[in-house]
Amino acid sequence: MSRSFTSAQPLYTPYRMCDLELPNRVVMAPLTRMRAGSDDHVPTGLQADYYAQRATAGLIVTEGVAISPDGFGWAGTPGLWTTEQVRGWRRVTDAVHTAGGRIVAQLWHTGAMSHPDLRGGLRPLSASDVNREQKSVTEAGRVATVAPRPMTRVEIRQTVADYARAARNAMHAGFDGMQIQANYLYLLAQFLNRATNRRTDEYGGDIEGRARILLEVVEGILEDVEPVKVGVKIGPMHENGPFAANDETLPTAEYAIRELSGYGLSHLLIMGNSTDFTGTPLEPLMGDGMFQHFRQIFRGTLIANVQMDAERGNRLIEEGLTDLVAFGRPYIANPDLVERLKTGAPLAEIDWTTVYASGPKGYSDYPALEPAIV
Repeated sequence: MSRSFTSAQPLYTPYRMCDLELPNRVVMAPLTRMRAGSDDHVPTGLQADYYAQRATAGLIVTEGVAISPDGFGWAGTPGLWTTEQVRGWRRVTDAVHTAGGRIVAQLWHTGAMSHPDLRGGLRPLSASDVNREQKSVTEAGRVATVAPRPMTRVEIRQTVADYARAARNAMHAGFDGMQIQANYLYLLAQFLNRATNRRTDEYGGDIEGRARILLEVVEGILEDVEPVKVGVKIGPMHENGPFAANDETLPTAEYAIRELSGYGLSHLLIMGNSTDFTGTPLEPLMGDGMFQHFRQIFRGTLIANVQMDAERGNRLIEEGLTDLVAFGRPYIANPDLVERLKTGAPLAEIDWTTVYASGPKGYSDYPALEPAIV
């Protein structure tokens, strides 16, 4: 499908995403930055400053926000299960709205990516007891993941309820909506993946069983929140260990996205290939292939992410392969990214030593462009 635009750069044209009027099609992608309270997981005034600085984005998607103590699994990240956390996020959303922006919360359960060091010695929870062979981020640094404990049916039902509570809290905190994190290495993706879900009950087995928890999470949230406020981040991927692509990786993603398409959700954020798909079942999805493929399956607003620049973003929109374009890393050092992209101004360099740190250095102290002297 193709569309015509009055602007030579459609990336900067307005877009209506359900009930949200976006002034441009640039999305700030979720970026974990570890600046929340280490004990209470409450967002701070520093985070309010950081997000407000980036309010010229058409839409901001927050860093991953843990839905519960069980879902927490990355040091220094915020939550959305306590009254204090809701108050902290209200300060953030108020700051963004005052600056003219729009912001949605990414709801996150890390599952097996958590670690006993973050859980008082308890093993993290997941679909099955398969070690993900990745690294957990603890207060002491990155450590090897451990084999998780398989969730009971009661714990699965509680997790679905935790997502619904976090969604209600997001609305109380003043967010314009939310995005369910069902991608990458985290809990919902762990259930979807045949290699990490070896269950024999209704939450395992075939593709429909493995996708059951995701759809229950969506339906649980929709009992209290309008579908126009709810989006999902999901897509097939190829990583090492149990998350290497297999012959069911693509069919599983296709099934889940086809089912999600029937709920009238606000958006789907899908990542292009961030690793080399060559020689894997996902090889046809390299480059623009990911967006070409899933544009035909999902009925609704599509957000494309990974390895984006202004030229590619404009082309993907012009060709009808996406509606919005998400930028991640460029937003770290460029709070005024929209203006820089639009004018062709150079991008500031990231200080990688401060990306996962504390305090304002390398977080909220990156300057915007100096105004032109006339």
